Amino acid sequence: MHLTEILHKRFGFPTFRDGQRPVIEAVLQGKDVLALMPTGSGKSLCYQLPGYVWNTPVLIVSPLLSLMDDQVQQLKAAGEKRAVALNSFLSMEERRHVLANLSSYRFIFISPELLQNAYVVQQLKRCTISLFVVDEAHCISQWGHEFRTSYLRLGSVREKIGRPPCLALTATATNIVQEDIVQQLHLQDYEAHLASVDRPNIKLVTETFATEADKLTRLQSLLKELPGQGIIYAATRQWAERLAQALREDGHERVAAYHGGMEATDRQLIQKQFLRNELDCICSTNAFGMGINKGDITWVIHFQLPSDMESYVQEVGRAGRNGAQSVAILLYSPTDEELPSRLIQQEFPTEQQLQQVTRMEGLNRESASSRLFALGMGESALNFTLYQLESEGYFNSLPNQELPKAIEKIIERMEYRKALKRKMLQNMIQWTQGSFCKREYIITYFDEDFQKVGRPPYCCSYCCGHDVHFLEQQKRELRPPLQTSWRSELRFIFNQESDDSHEQEKPSGIDSTIK
Repeated sequence: MHLTEILHKRFGFPTFRDGQRPVIEAVLQGKDVLALMPTGSGKSLCYQLPGYVWNTPVLIVSPLLSLMDDQVQQLKAAGEKRAVALNSFLSMEERRHVLANLSSYRFIFISPELLQNAYVVQQLKRCTISLFVVDEAHCISQWGHEFRTSYLRLGSVREKIGRPPCLALTATATNIVQEDIVQQLHLQDYEAHLASVDRPNIKLVTETFATEADKLTRLQSLLKELPGQGIIYAATRQWAERLAQALREDGHERVAAYHGGMEATDRQLIQKQFLRNELDCICSTNAFGMGINKGDITWVIHFQLPSDMESYVQEVGRAGRNGAQSVAILLYSPTDEELPSRLIQQEFPTEQQLQQVTRMEGLNRESASSRLFALGMGESALNFTLYQLESEGYFNSLPNQELPKAIEKIIERMEYRKALKRKMLQNMIQWTQGSFCKREYIITYFDEDFQKVGRPPYCCSYCCGHDVHFLEQQKRELRPPLQTSWRSELRFIFNQESDDSHEQEKPSGIDSTIK
């Protein structure tokens, strides 16, 4: 069947979006592919359509449990029954059932951490994986080296399961991050399809204030001016809660906080309310937005400074996915620099903690983890240290006399990573404070030619001021909460939208029978 026929039959689209077809064709030719495609360009189609050409499973590595669960539910809502998210949301019995029947699924979503489980890898080896997909591949470079070192092992996992072709998908990646992705995933003779990171329909605005109290006053004012729905990003869970509370007290009732410290059911409820236009605003950490399938977000506000340009571009890219004019506003005060600087320090062990490792002998990974935790290491610092010790052969009977040299190497790598992160933070501060075109700086930062991209009518606060009233012309009336029966509400919660369907679906998303 021709690709456009599959596109129309399976997905209901008459034509491909820009950039989709060449990526899909390269994937179907069995090539390794690095695809940089902007948010909202339909990245998931690039592995879903090939999944309907092949009869063997597509394995998708996804960074967030909520994201993979949402992707599975979207597939099921579209009629695809052979999709599963292999994660901690499953009971032990459900997980055993899935692992025993992996070859029966068309799409298997999994976390990088679960791919470190030897039994899971063994079961994957028993079925032929047609495509190894790494969604949000920039996480390899941005999260992998410290926070989630399982990302750095994906290349070896891929080799163990038969080295299927690899598709690495991301919306933002500098040349350095691209090189990191290629190296860590062991891409060979790969094709790179790199679209521009520019989103011309998003006006970029920065505003500076003396204090956080001034910023909060401005935030309350903005919510009275901005039409439609939006996301407010905060640096911590406490700030997300604080902002939501302050806005509700100011009369904005349709506001909710969202962060990783909340119960999964609460997060899912808030996400569904936002998707159904029952909330005007989400106050969130960076836990919200990745993979959210909502095209009509009108604005994104950063109440605090992101730690790097990559994160900023990812987060503002969640606005205007439908192509409508949108705005991204960053509210800055000088105290913003303290928190990300402190977080960078907390991501790594101290030299004193690393030197104490030389006094530990005969430890395996588990016992070393306990000892290091007792030294006061946080999660990121612990993950970094364990990965580096493993890389240096510490858990493979490294001679005691070699350990000090290994520690020196680890300290050298640590200082390099800290310096790199500080430089990325300084780039973000420079962008915020500099008197220049904000869009041109971003385009150049991501190694593109600004002359080819061009300057849109509503470019940035430097080029055309801070005004946001241009959005009023596309202001729409917010729909009131839907008045539906309890049966309809249950069908929505469990992604069974059809009125003529009375078959109960398990909350876990696992089908009782797999066709």
